[in-house]
Amino acid sequence: MKFNIAKSGGVKAELVFEDRLETEFVKALAEKEIFAGKAEEVYFSMNDKFEVILLIGLGKEAVIKFDMLRKTFFKVAEVLLKNKVAEVELNIPKLNNLCNYKLAEAIAEGMLQATYKFDKFKSEKKETPELIVNYNPIPGKEHRAEKGIDEAEKLIESIFLTRDLINQPANVIYPETLADIAKERLEAKGVKVTVYGRKEIEELKMEAFLNVARASAKEPKLIVMEYYNNPESDERIALVGKGLTYDSGGYAIKPATGMVDMHTDMGGAGTVIGAMNALASLKAKVNVFAVVASCENMISGDGYRNGDIIGSMSGKTIEIINTDAEGRLTLADAVYYATNNMGATKLIDLATLTGACVMALGEQVSGVVTNNDEFFNKLVEGNERAGEMVWKMPATDYYKKMNDSKTADIKNSGGKLGGMMTAGLFVGSFLAKEIPWIHVDIAGTASVEKAYGYIKEGATGVMVKSLYYALAE
Repeated sequence: MKFNIAKSGGVKAELVFEDRLETEFVKALAEKEIFAGKAEEVYFSMNDKFEVILLIGLGKEAVIKFDMLRKTFFKVAEVLLKNKVAEVELNIPKLNNLCNYKLAEAIAEGMLQATYKFDKFKSEKKETPELIVNYNPIPGKEHRAEKGIDEAEKLIESIFLTRDLINQPANVIYPETLADIAKERLEAKGVKVTVYGRKEIEELKMEAFLNVARASAKEPKLIVMEYYNNPESDERIALVGKGLTYDSGGYAIKPATGMVDMHTDMGGAGTVIGAMNALASLKAKVNVFAVVASCENMISGDGYRNGDIIGSMSGKTIEIINTDAEGRLTLADAVYYATNNMGATKLIDLATLTGACVMALGEQVSGVVTNNDEFFNKLVEGNERAGEMVWKMPATDYYKKMNDSKTADIKNSGGKLGGMMTAGLFVGSFLAKEIPWIHVDIAGTASVEKAYGYIKEGATGVMVKSLYYALAE
């Protein structure tokens, strides 16, 4: 898809407001309940001469919001691509007094979202037809529209990177290949990527991480990505992503049906790689680094067991209640490393961590545990602009005490009750110092079974935009 600014040509789209039906044709369509200009409504008609009528419903102008525009223009692009339209002209007036660059960004993102497909392993691939979009903002705002479309293109590139990483199976994406892709994609954008193997991880005494990794023939990798672009600030924000490229459950083995999609258990890693790509591509003035402790949770004669007591980089001992509560063990060492060795001043960890979060919030809302409302509110600002949702869960002593162990410093499962909160608080207990911290559980949102809005089935790339908006502005 190619965008041109201030250029005419192609199918001329007509914007229609449901409270302002201006032509007799549109009024007739509304009377017949075919098209009434409601938000996200698209009317497409082609006659025998291949002349096209394209009507785009925007609802009531006074309530137009960016996410509605994304969803609407996603549908517009789907229709145009399906019907192999080569060129479209969009004449966009000022809408609900929205910022012109954010307006262009939302429209472009919605249309670009329609181009995603995951057919890497299909023998026969369907080519996506090229679509030229001639975008005409109000006169004098061309540079603002250009800025918005450029931002949308770079964010979509980052979201699609995340989706591709999560969608690929575990025989293709494993710790080494995940590290290779991070290095290849991010270093081209000016991000320093350092990859540590088993020997270096052992030297760091990351015992919790190594115990999870030890049953797999695949070598674990500690992936550190650094982007420092604000020399005037002492702030160093850490992103930590869960990097389980496959999770069998270990000796607490999952049922066969529960293992099929466990290649997606590195959703947190994919998300932080995508977020780093976005920040660097758009040259955000911020100091951010990301840490991923990547491995597989497999089964062997040397696998860690339920009932074991293991160490960790922090020095804390951990009682293993459940080998399928492994992600929080890798995060424990990664979080400690980020705060103790890398000097994080704020930290966000993202993980496909608990089924409890999925049961509580479903597939469209990510769960949060945090120790700092001000930092959390900054993330919410990013969510609202991105059109993504998080929900803060309670983090009281009631939940913290559920992780108490009789035989070790802490146990890796607090039991069936409050599972999302106890898991998040387990991770937070490995901060080397008291800094603002947010834990985001994306178990339900990183990959979905049912498409919604402009999100297609499979990996979503959720939180890439939110992290960019929250940290870059």
